[in-house]
Amino acid sequence: MRDVDPKPDEETPYECFECGNIIIAEDRPGLCPECGGSLRNRRMPVE
Repeated sequence: MRDVDPKPDEETPYECFECGNIIIAEDRPGLCPECGGSLRNRRMPVE
């Protein structure tokens, strides 16, 4: 799965696959700060 490269200075929502936590970030965060799970860019469709 690939993430869309957001435009510079554009906030993008990321959702945790494990707990559903949503994070708004300018850069791709590594892991969910709540549970340590993997994150997905919510602007990308799930295949």
